[in-house]
Amino acid sequence: MTKKRDLRIVFMGTPDFAVASLKALIDHNYNVVGVITAPDRPAGRGQKLRASAVKEFALAQNLNILQPTNLKSESFIEELAALNANLQIIVAFRMLPKVVWQMPEFGTFNLHASLLPQYRGAAPIHWAIINGETKTGVTTFFIDEKIDTGAIIKCEDALIGPKTTVGELHDDLMKIGSDLVIKTVDQIENDAVSTTIQPQTEDLKTAYKLNRDNCKIDWSLSLDTIYNKIRGLNPFPTAWCYLDNAEDKPLSVKIYAVEKIEEHHNFEVGKIITTKDELKVSCKDGYINILEIQLPGKRKMEVKSLLNGFSFSASAKML
Repeated sequence: MTKKRDLRIVFMGTPDFAVASLKALIDHNYNVVGVITAPDRPAGRGQKLRASAVKEFALAQNLNILQPTNLKSESFIEELAALNANLQIIVAFRMLPKVVWQMPEFGTFNLHASLLPQYRGAAPIHWAIINGETKTGVTTFFIDEKIDTGAIIKCEDALIGPKTTVGELHDDLMKIGSDLVIKTVDQIENDAVSTTIQPQTEDLKTAYKLNRDNCKIDWSLSLDTIYNKIRGLNPFPTAWCYLDNAEDKPLSVKIYAVEKIEEHHNFEVGKIITTKDELKVSCKDGYINILEIQLPGKRKMEVKSLLNGFSFSASAKML
């Protein structure tokens, strides 16, 4: 029987998505000799410095934490080398310089929230829903010079339901991903890894970084396209559009939970139709029924509550 490798693990990650994998490593009694996470950042109205989710968890576990601003700095490279790790695990962090990812003896692997090679990039969970996929998953792979192109170690499928939001899929993949990290580490520990080179395929879909422009709703598109976009951005970073309510200037509103209604009508695209407890927006082949919305400077609220105190003009429309 082959003797298990004695692993010394450095974990790199920042948001909640990464915490689940770090917790799984601790729960399985792996030796995590260091945690690398983003520097504390100003957040909230008071702009107080806030630690990352990974840092908060690592502090509670008394783990050794490094928060470099520059991953190429000599001081960080020295600190990292001093940890004497032989495996690095990356979950929702940032691009690593070669000097970092090639440091450990058993390599550096990344957990990516898609079935590679599809949806390489910054926002794979969002784009899978925005593009109307019915299946996605998670992949572990060894890091190389490019982004999300390294040799695949393991992958796991996950289904996307017709009403699944990005928040729900995020939580599903976070759990599936943490399990996959443990399975991957187990293979490395037992020197039983076999990798697969990512296939060359022409119809690659990219998980572009999200920004204000690509989160805006285009009400001239099909009902399904609009519906998928809204649920693919709910609850973060949230789809938005302008509300023209015959006032001085249109309001920028965020739209969260919605339903789609397939129905023929003769309204112009974007027209708002309201009843005492319903707010619908007309699209090419039906309506988007808005259930939760956020007006500028207000909290997110249910449409029924909004309609109690907000009146829409007869010509109101979404732009």
